Amino acid sequence: MWIITIVVLVGVGCFFYYKNSKTKNIPNLPEIFWGPEENRDASKEIRPFVIDVPGSIIDDLNERLAKRIKLVSSFENTAWTYGTNTNSLEKVLEYWHKKYNWTERQTLLNKYPQYITNVQGLDIHFYHIKPHISTEQKNIKVLPLLLLHGWPGSVVEFQKIFPLLTSPHPDKDFVFEVIAPSLPGYAFSQAAVRPGLSPAQMSVIFKNLMLRLGFDKFYAQGGDWGSVIVKHLAELFPNNILGIHVNMCMNFSKSNVLLRLIGAFIPSLIVEKEHYNLMYPLKKHLSFLLKESGYFHIQATKPDTIGTAVAASPVGLAAYIIEKFSTGTNGKYKFRADGGLLEKYTMDELLDNIMLYWITNSFTTSVRIYSEFFGNVTLRLMNLPVTVPMGYAVFPHEISYEPRSLLRHKFTNLVHLNYMPRGGHFAAFEEPVLLTKDVFEFVSTVEKIRKKIENNEM
Repeated sequence: MWIITIVVLVGVGCFFYYKNSKTKNIPNLPEIFWGPEENRDASKEIRPFVIDVPGSIIDDLNERLAKRIKLVSSFENTAWTYGTNTNSLEKVLEYWHKKYNWTERQTLLNKYPQYITNVQGLDIHFYHIKPHISTEQKNIKVLPLLLLHGWPGSVVEFQKIFPLLTSPHPDKDFVFEVIAPSLPGYAFSQAAVRPGLSPAQMSVIFKNLMLRLGFDKFYAQGGDWGSVIVKHLAELFPNNILGIHVNMCMNFSKSNVLLRLIGAFIPSLIVEKEHYNLMYPLKKHLSFLLKESGYFHIQATKPDTIGTAVAASPVGLAAYIIEKFSTGTNGKYKFRADGGLLEKYTMDELLDNIMLYWITNSFTTSVRIYSEFFGNVTLRLMNLPVTVPMGYAVFPHEISYEPRSLLRHKFTNLVHLNYMPRGGHFAAFEEPVLLTKDVFEFVSTVEKIRKKIENNEM
């Protein structure tokens, strides 16, 4: 089976290579109107927003949880290897029904200022947190930072990192003003009513959002789909982007896949010896990806089918989402009876994230991004270089890994690559302190380079 997989990957690599070999110029993506017709005359004002879920929605949820069907028992001694373990799931559901307090959690989610504004026909929800700078710190620069989440996450992932990014650090002369939107179709951000809203097109929306807020130049950070979108921001709008920082990186440009295969036979050509285990043995890593990526295929081909099925029940929604927070945090957690769910998160935090999908009925619209990704726009950008400064935080349990050797052709200005001591796919959620420190270090490097350029020292 793995040999067949390699052949397929070689074919995909060759397709991308020849399909994009002529891509040189930055394409000018049109600013498409994605919303319903009634939004044609929508105000462009920035409106304060507060999460305020009607009691009837919470009452309905509690009734559904109280009347949930008896779960089919998981196989004995299989932990989470067959997917969500129903013994663990029952504990999550019981907590959700009996102990989870939405009133308290809603108050916490409203701790930081939120807003909504209409961009290209869609109401976009975002947090906007300004730093608190004392009179003694008045010389500290404030740098705008666009912070983007992915699936099956949400802005819930950033609650612990907001205060860290917006607080001055003793050894840095800058601090961040953070803008953290919900992606279109996620939570309180409106979904497109017509096909085509790919991650690249989302980057257009977020560039326009930042311009509306008065930031014509800014930094951007992301993981999961957030990392893909910030990459597109750097490709399409290099004059607006001061630098991008990612905690997941996937590069499909040119012969990347072929080089990975070569590395299976001569690893030293591709990856340093101390990081060999992050990529090889190839059979082991391909096997993991095949076993864990079934959701990707169905969401990329039939998002509305899986979306409707999962979103119809809080039980189904919880089962589908928490399984990703088990294996995404650490692939080995699927061999634990409890799925390792509470190693990095509290039960309340996991349920906060699930609640944003439930109360907004946004699961179906959230997974459409997988289908929209595989379009002509994505293919046109595969071979387009990223020339703005880039930083990459490599967390050991991330679902994929790109060594420096496979990044340099795509990301021509990689100024920061750091291997983290712990953490997985949901970096801001799992290890907010580590991620914050790395973002500060990356931006510090870029700011020093910018200063030298401004002083004609380079």
